[in-house]
Amino acid sequence: MVTLYHYIHCPFCVRVRMAFSFLKIPFESRVLPYDDEETPLQLMGKKMLPIVEFHEENIRLNESLDIIVKADTTNQLGHDLLKGKDAERINDLLSRLGGPIHNLVMPYWVYTQEFNQQSRTYFLAKKELKRGPFNKLMRKAPTFLSQLPPLLEEVENMIASSDIGIGIGKEGPTIFDIMLASHLWGLYVLPEFQFSPKIHQYLQEVKLQCSFNYHEDYWSKD
Repeated sequence: MVTLYHYIHCPFCVRVRMAFSFLKIPFESRVLPYDDEETPLQLMGKKMLPIVEFHEENIRLNESLDIIVKADTTNQLGHDLLKGKDAERINDLLSRLGGPIHNLVMPYWVYTQEFNQQSRTYFLAKKELKRGPFNKLMRKAPTFLSQLPPLLEEVENMIASSDIGIGIGKEGPTIFDIMLASHLWGLYVLPEFQFSPKIHQYLQEVKLQCSFNYHEDYWSKD
């Protein structure tokens, strides 16, 4: 028995959902309201998701990659790649992508069905403290969008490369594919943005290989 506590929008939570889907690991889904501080504090002593409980082993983890490594007992996702030199390249690229992507998509995330008025108010207070008012972020959207092309060019080069453990191969996705796709996927919520055909095809292939339904399985519920 495995329980996943997660947010729908969170890319680190998405990582775990994608990995579990690919690995065919059944889990109980517990989507927490963003303003629920009590549950994660009780489980892990800090407000950070995802949290996974492996009940049979009485283990709780809340670092997404630790969770995936623990779950991937036969190394189907090649998680040994995390110990290699290319892991630094992936993490560096994700760090540089994170700024403009989150500045662009957070003002849209907060008005999705994941949030009610109470959790929306909480999210706004937390995120605007760090990033500034969301209305100002939206006015700066052209600046953030202008930062994406060189970063996405790096993504395309990585997808095309055969020596970094990224790009869908005969055996399916690697841990690097899941790390990259889970962060890029947030841009689909942005009306004024469109992926290049190559990256769109790549993301859809990762989605297919992982049998992953990004948000419809939760947002379509009454």
